[in-house]
Amino acid sequence: MKTRIYNIEGLEIEVEDFDNADGKDAERRRLALYFKMIREKSGMSRTDFSAWLGVPYRTMQEWELGRRAMPEYVLRLIAYKVMNELRAGKIG
Repeated sequence: MKTRIYNIEGLEIEVEDFDNADGKDAERRRLALYFKMIREKSGMSRTDFSAWLGVPYRTMQEWELGRRAMPEYVLRLIAYKVMNELRAGKIG
C-alpha cells in the first residue's frame, strides 16, 4: 500500500493512503489516523500519552479509534507539543 508523509505543525508523520471519501466520517477517520501516528511517534502507550497530555484516557481512546470527533486545532496543538518535546529529547 502507498504511504504519504504529512507535516502537522512541523511534525512529520507517515501514513498509509486511505480512501479520499468526503464527509464528516472521512474527516474523523483522517484525524484519528493522524492522532494515532503522532502518539506512536512519541513512543508512548495510550495510557502514558493520556497522562502526559492531561486528557482523559477514554476521550483519547475515542479520538484515536475515530468514534468521537477530535477538533483539528487540538490535533495541531498536540503535534506541536510532541514535536517540541522530541526536539528537546524529553520524549521518544
